[in-house]
Amino acid sequence: MDGENASLAVTLALYVGLPAAVLFVGWLAGHLSETKHERSLAAREEALKDIETTDLRNPPGFAGAEGPCSLVSGEAVVASDTFKTWVFGLKNIVGGESKTFTRLFDRARRAALLRMKERARELGCDAVCNVRFDSADIGGNATSGAKKKNSNMAVALVSGTAWRRPAA
Repeated sequence: MDGENASLAVTLALYVGLPAAVLFVGWLAGHLSETKHERSLAAREEALKDIETTDLRNPPGFAGAEGPCSLVSGEAVVASDTFKTWVFGLKNIVGGESKTFTRLFDRARRAALLRMKERARELGCDAVCNVRFDSADIGGNATSGAKKKNSNMAVALVSGTAWRRPAA
């Protein structure tokens, strides 16, 4: 390989290979983190599957219960990794649904629901009724102008009323 070809190869490696490697490492780190979070959520969901949740005012099958125990809530903020934020910026050029951020909001919602169920379990309750979900933007995505932070975060809040099954 002569000097000119070697110089071209080094230039390509620096300007194409290095950014590609950085993007790959970013994608891999984000993917591994997301997979770990998904596994954690699945394990916690399995452990808390006995706590019923409903959007009804009173949980079905709780006739004779003395009444609600307490208001319980759960909050979760899940941030997107830099790679996904960068890809989302590209997706904004053409528009359409971002499946990446749909999954991000799903993980935040599941985490908030699990925290609410954990709080109900701490109180000795068996069900949560009148469950309500909400979300908010704390990452600055709704801001326009120079103050935009470009930080993509899914925020979920869930609340409900915890009930204890009547003693048999």
